Amino acid sequence: MLKPIVLGTLIAGTLDLLSAFVFAGMAGMAPVPVLQFVASGPFGDAPTATAGWAVVGTLVHYGIMACMVAAYMLVAPRIPALLRHPIPAGLAYGVLLWLIMYWLVRPMRWPDMPLPHTLWGISNQLFSHCILVGLPIALIAARHFGSHARRGS
Repeated sequence: MLKPIVLGTLIAGTLDLLSAFVFAGMAGMAPVPVLQFVASGPFGDAPTATAGWAVVGTLVHYGIMACMVAAYMLVAPRIPALLRHPIPAGLAYGVLLWLIMYWLVRPMRWPDMPLPHTLWGISNQLFSHCILVGLPIALIAARHFGSHARRGS
């Protein structure tokens, strides 16, 4: 099961990161500060404005994504509807990830940061989580486990 986790991490992680760069860029922020912000999640105020911390942020991002992908890959074979209906399952997983990241993780780590409250902000976050993260993960899981079911493994 390592192959679909790695594939899902690379695809969903890259799409999500590109989305973050685009939306941050529209707000006037360059990619390096985005990655430094990601690094500040587990490392607090330690990250500075250096390329090294941007690399750490990239590793943190893909590490979080690997956990998201692995969680889905562990659950999907136990709930056959997730594999039979990957599009609605992936969209729903994206909503679940958005709820966890923006309404649990962010407020716990950055309690003073305002929660999403505009249609634009919520829409771009849901787009990223549902279309660019949840959907590819669910489609990769359905393809992987479907091919295993067809081969009898």
